[in-house]
Amino acid sequence: MTLSKLVSVIKHARNESKVKVKIQNRSVYHKFAEVEIEIPKDWRDKDGVKDYYDGYLLDYLHDNEDLYADKMDEAISKAEYIHGNGSYDYRGMDDTLSTSEWRFECDEEDEGGHL
Repeated sequence: MTLSKLVSVIKHARNESKVKVKIQNRSVYHKFAEVEIEIPKDWRDKDGVKDYYDGYLLDYLHDNEDLYADKMDEAISKAEYIHGNGSYDYRGMDDTLSTSEWRFECDEEDEGGHL
């Protein structure tokens, strides 16, 4: 066996004694933003109908998302990325299966929940 053939066999044997391993990483980041809006004290009434929303602030907010949607879009776009998924980092933000989570809090009405 020639020297070059022997070198070739040794190189081949070295390559066969190794396996390739891929190292992977998935890092999760999230953004969090909060905006405040003002709503009328008589938010329960609509179009002359008393207690139109039956006392549910959530329904009022759904019907009037124009009060906060653009503000939130701007705030979330300016927010910094934070490492982690954010679940349980903020009061009531615990929907681990959702890619986005919206909540509202109103201390004066003692009401809050998911939007």
